[in-house]
Formats: sequence, C-alpha cells, structure tokens
Amino acid sequence: MSNQASKNKLSASASKQPYPYQFQADFEDPDWRRLPGYKNVTEEEWNSALWQRKHMVQNVKQLKEVFGDFLSDAMAEDIKKDHQERATMSMMVPPQMINTMNEKDLKKDPIRHYMIPMFSDRLTKWHTHPKATRDSLHEAEMWVVEGLTHRYPTKVLAELLSTCPQYCGHCTRMDLVGQSVPQVPKRKFNTPQKDRHQQILDYLKENNSVRDVVVSGGDMANLPIQSLEKFVSSLMEIEHIRDIRLATKGLMGLPQHFLQDEVLTVFDKLAKTANDRGVALAVHTHINHVNSVTKNVCQVSRKFLSMGIRAIRNQGVLLCGVNDSQKALLDLCFRLVDHAAIVPYYFYMCDMIPNSEHWRVSLARAQELQFQIMGYLPGYSTPRLLCDVPFVGKRWVHQVESYDKVKGISYWKKNYLTSIEWETPEVLDNLYEYYDPIDRLPPEGQAYWEAQAKA
Repeated sequence: MSNQASKNKLSASASKQPYPYQFQADFEDPDWRRLPGYKNVTEEEWNSALWQRKHMVQNVKQLKEVFGDFLSDAMAEDIKKDHQERATMSMMVPPQMINTMNEKDLKKDPIRHYMIPMFSDRLTKWHTHPKATRDSLHEAEMWVVEGLTHRYPTKVLAELLSTCPQYCGHCTRMDLVGQSVPQVPKRKFNTPQKDRHQQILDYLKENNSVRDVVVSGGDMANLPIQSLEKFVSSLMEIEHIRDIRLATKGLMGLPQHFLQDEVLTVFDKLAKTANDRGVALAVHTHINHVNSVTKNVCQVSRKFLSMGIRAIRNQGVLLCGVNDSQKALLDLCFRLVDHAAIVPYYFYMCDMIPNSEHWRVSLARAQELQFQIMGYLPGYSTPRLLCDVPFVGKRWVHQVESYDKVKGISYWKKNYLTSIEWETPEVLDNLYEYYDPIDRLPPEGQAYWEAQAKA
C-alpha cells in the first residue's frame, strides 16, 4: 500500500469515529460590534473590567438595548414572566457572556438557556421536584462558623462573600448568593465580612485535620483583590493547609478582571509564596459550553500557569439544552485542553433546587454520558461525572448502591461524617436518596410521584 493510500485510510478511519476529533489550530471570538447595543464599543472599552462591570445586563430593558430586534417582544415578556414567577436568581450577565450568545437564535442558545431563563423553558407540571430544597446540599446547616462549611473530613468550603459578577439560573447556592427575587428572599450573613474571615481562619488554625480549603462564595472576582490577598496569604501561614483552591466563574464571565495589572501582580505574588511553602494553589472555574472558552479566557489561564499556579481546573454542570450530549461535552473539553490548558475536572449533575427540573438530567443519562466520553481525552483530562448527594457529597455516577429507574430514586452510601454527624457515627450505615427529574420517568414512575404529591 502506498503512503498516500495509507494516509487516506487513516483519515477515513478517523472520520468514522462516533466523535471525529480534529485539532483546531485557532478559533475566532464573536465580534461584539455586531450587537446593536455594542456597535460603538471600542476595543479598549471592551477589554476594561470597569467598563464590563458598568454595563452588566440586569433587566429585560437593558437586554433589549443590547440585542435590539434580535430579542423579540414575545421573548422579552417570556423572560419577565420567568423573573416574576420562577427565577431563583436575579439577572446579572456581563457583556463578555452576552457576546458569546447567538443573537440570531436566542431561544435555543445554550448560554442564554441557563443564564437568562425564559418561563417557556421551564416544565409546566414538574418545574420543581417535591424533594427540592433551597439549600439542597445543606451547606449552611454544616457551617462550623458563619460561611465555613465543614462537609468532608479534610476539606472545607469558605464562602467569603455572597455576590458574583454573573448569576447562573441553576446556582446551587441560590439560597444565599445574589439579590432577593420574588420567589426567593435570600439568606444574609449576620457577621461583618472582616470578622467572618477572621473567624474562618481561627477555626482552621485550631483544626489540623483540615488540609484543603476551597475559597469561594459567591465569586472571588467580586472580592477586593487586597482582601483576597490577605485571606489567602493567611491561609498559607497555617502549616497544615496544603491545598488551596480559588473558585471563580468570573475567569470565564469576566476575564477582564483577571487581566488587570493589580490583580495579576497579586496572583503572581500568591503563586510564588505557595511554591516557596509547598502549598498547592489552584484555580477552579465553571464553564458549561465550548462557546464560553474565548481567547481572553485562554489568556488568563496561560498567565496564571506561567506564574506557577498549580493548575486551572473546570467544574461544569450537566444541563439539558446546554451540554447533555457527547459532542457538546467533548467539544468543550477539547477546547479547554487544546487552547486554555484548563483541566476538564468535574461535571456535576444539576442540584435539586426549586424550579430546576428542565435543566436536570437523570442519573441514567449521566452514566451514559460518562461512558460516551471515555477514551477520547487523556486519562488525566477526562472529566468525572458526579452526583452531589445531599448529606453524602460527591460520588461518581457509577458509585450508586442501587437504582430504581421507574421511580427515579437512586440510593447512595457514605464513608465519612459531616460536621453535623460527628456524634452519630451510625449514619455510616444509612442509605441516602437522590431523585431523577419526574418528567423523564416512565408513566408508572410519574404516577407514583402523582400519588406522593397528593399524599
């Protein structure tokens, strides 16, 4: 066989794969000037974090000003109705994210679908699961001091603030984060921020079983950079803290923030201190769709890595209509790996908060998706698909103990105690339940939940 024939055979073989990977040497970001509201925005303005923050889209009127006739009056009313009757988060979308939406098909656009919900997106009958709760993971219940969730044996979650530069419709912390909306008056921190941060540090100093701190909120992109520097530097002074993960969706939603000289200087300093002290300092971001991986996102990630930040990892959420297919997940993962050097780390099943059923996938579908993406990416870049089970924690979707697919109830076990169970070790023998979306169940399963609702 000639070399050319051999090459043709290899090419044909590759093209017949269920997912045909082909390296994309470059990609182009959408031009923001195509949108009526941004047609006169200069490159300097667009790349300014201050300009981005000043022009956040926070209501339908502002959304209409940006999209013009691309946003029909019917869609605008649909969004207004959702805000009044279903939304658990207020609208807050940076121009950066608006620009990644397909203005010619906003109804089907995946980023619009989870950032700016329409009433017609939601399910009519089972828009909320009967077992849904505002704080579905019971994080506040596990606060050991206000804002510090001690859920795992060696890991804690530090919620430093309750705001973000962007609000996702599916936010698991909808009980705490953002401004109150008609359906959800938000929980408020009672202790002043400075005092809360000190209480968190004091707890960690006294508990040497903790080695791993996730610094979150809210979003650290909304914390003054001097405050973030002070808190993280103080964490690194605690000898037994060996891993620090800085969580921010803002790396994707507002990358301009992280490209500011002052912010880069602080991250460079923190990275050097971490490396000097043998602390693994990483950044975790939240990207759900390939269209969100823009050139400035790649620029931020590459800069962080060049400073000595240990890793940039992505923790996405499985969402119907956004990334619930083999192609959507692999397209995203390959752009993360090939262009941004971001590790596709986890994809969580959407948590059981109110009004989220149209986004949630069943456990069976999550297991199928995990199977479909295996073998394409390097093992260290193949994301694990997870179910975050209330009172249990993160579990790979195949770690289920048993699964009633008719009723949509899965049963899970745990191997450690949370901070509310230290005196009750017998809970390790319990089975904990998680629930599929009811509209995905067979008729007999839906009938079961009909009877439950009536009871």
